[in-house]
Amino acid sequence: MRKIPILMFHNISSPPRGKRLTSLYTHPASFHRQMSTLSHLGYKGLSLQELQPYLRGEKSEKVFGITFDDGYLDNYCNALPVLKKFAFSATCYLVSGFIGKQNDWTRNQNVQECDLMDTIHVRKWLQEGMAIGSHSHTHAHLCQIPAERLENEIFHSKILLENTFQIPIEDFCFPYGEFSPQTLALLKKANYKTGVTTQRGRASQTDDIFALPRVHMTKRTNLALLLMKVLTPYEDHRRRVSGL
Repeated sequence: MRKIPILMFHNISSPPRGKRLTSLYTHPASFHRQMSTLSHLGYKGLSLQELQPYLRGEKSEKVFGITFDDGYLDNYCNALPVLKKFAFSATCYLVSGFIGKQNDWTRNQNVQECDLMDTIHVRKWLQEGMAIGSHSHTHAHLCQIPAERLENEIFHSKILLENTFQIPIEDFCFPYGEFSPQTLALLKKANYKTGVTTQRGRASQTDDIFALPRVHMTKRTNLALLLMKVLTPYEDHRRRVSGL
């Protein structure tokens, strides 16, 4: 059965010094090399929306998914030109309550404060053929909040993004990778079509379309490791080892 890697990125910029979570950064030059390498190998990078026929087994080509969590401005500034260069598409998961603000959900945690895309950036992102999805309304721990707020995080974020950008929002990304049977049921009720997690592994037809695994991309992902993650069972084994 074909395995499809869905790459998970966060910041596309130089990692700050003396801060936490710097492993989530990918240097712009590294991102360019990664996309160039996969392109030269005959792979096509796709948004989750365009990846769905491959996940369902309706199409079979050399493809991989490209996702960005949180909606950082550096995705627009540093990743978008590279995506356009190689004619790739990607999904950026936006925290609907923080568009045009900063990553305040990490305040007081010694994490670098970063600007997020505003509505103008998002509209230009969409105009360039990219896609967006919901990353909840406030980047909350969905398995730790009351049911009423949980519904708001999943439903309201979708409605707000749809009203703001006048497009259907069909893809969801779980903050912190946390999900439960209740959250999966709410995704279906809200008419999302896909959900992605932080579980490691390449996706296949046997995976729950609302709880797809992804390939972690970090500042340490050099080209050799990239090829292991994309072309071999490396990430699939990591998924089993971690118990996810």
